[in-house]
Amino acid sequence: MSKSYEIERKFLVEFPDVSALDVKRRIGIVQTYLKSGQNGSQRRVRSVDENGSVKYTYTEKIFHTHVTREENEYEISAEEYRTLLGQELRDCPPVKKVRYCFDYHDQLFELDTYPFSDKLAIMELELRSPEQKIDFPDNVKVIMEVSDDIRYSNAALAKAGAFPEQ
Repeated sequence: MSKSYEIERKFLVEFPDVSALDVKRRIGIVQTYLKSGQNGSQRRVRSVDENGSVKYTYTEKIFHTHVTREENEYEISAEEYRTLLGQELRDCPPVKKVRYCFDYHDQLFELDTYPFSDKLAIMELELRSPEQKIDFPDNVKVIMEVSDDIRYSNAALAKAGAFPEQ
């Protein structure tokens, strides 16, 4: 299991014209939350489809602050994935999203789009430090930062099936 610390900020954005972005990857993701792990860690499995090739991952996260977390993630087999689905959180439906990874001024952004909205999306960026300056793409309209707003977590969005009212 690879253990790393992740510093990530999240932003609510207007759904941009994806064709105007420097998209490097388009990934279909089905993310299923599992019962909590040791030390209250958040656990999930993902089915990740990129260009028709499907792989599966297991992730455990311990949140330290709203932008900093310890993350342990590794690839698992289809059989392990199906077995872990038996530990699914019953009150949280799987998250279905399409992720677009794109570069802008030497920054790798991830734009998550959801089937319940063609107007809004979540844009994320992993940082070297929480104070790092972000150079936002000109053709993406940032509405607000949502890093510390749990209503915009993937689990909350899946439960609601919609973005919170603005």
